[in-house]
Amino acid sequence: MTEGTAETGAATGGVNILLRLEGLTLFAGMVMLYWTWDGSWLVFALLFFVPDLSFLAYLADARFGALVYNAVHSYMAPVTLLTLGFGLASPLTLSIAMIWLAHIGFDRALGYGLKYSAGFGFTHLGRIGRQKDG
Repeated sequence: MTEGTAETGAATGGVNILLRLEGLTLFAGMVMLYWTWDGSWLVFALLFFVPDLSFLAYLADARFGALVYNAVHSYMAPVTLLTLGFGLASPLTLSIAMIWLAHIGFDRALGYGLKYSAGFGFTHLGRIGRQKDG
């Protein structure tokens, strides 16, 4: 099995539903935590879609686009940031991490998974976008 095939590794059925529910849980949890934290909703609104700027990497090519998109939409960086925010007692760092994780959860709940280099529409949660007949 190679990454270049259309739906390599795409979750289906109950696993897909579970992964999307995990995303919804992450989104809801981060929003509730941010609310409890008493974070600025203006900051939340301004930063919520910032990770989607990673789409611009697709202007170079699909492989680079997938690499950048996945780096921005994996849990590794925001969880590291969250940990540093707690360790350094940095409210801004914590706020950014919560917003970033909320964004990732929102995307996953909608079915926008991590990308394969075959193109933007090929994700670990299955195909997204319009499918060409063919």
